[in-house]
Amino acid sequence: MSSKKKSSALIRLGFDNVVCKDKIVAVVAADAAPIKRLKDEARQGGRLIDATSGRRTRAVIITESNHVILASVQPETILQRF
Repeated sequence: MSSKKKSSALIRLGFDNVVCKDKIVAVVAADAAPIKRLKDEARQGGRLIDATSGRRTRAVIITESNHVILASVQPETILQRF
């Protein structure tokens, strides 16, 4: 039997932050009201990850584990890095 090692690609979010490509469910713009509610719920539930380094949040990444990641790069930029 051969053991295959699954390699997960990482996507750079800037400021030395990366996220596993295989775990991303959605990348959305941060300015919509439903996304703001999603961020608040994730913060209260301890599932919010802030990867902005103090910058303005431009994209919100939702993962398989229902974690919400805030990024300071545009959603289009993240999609180009796929």
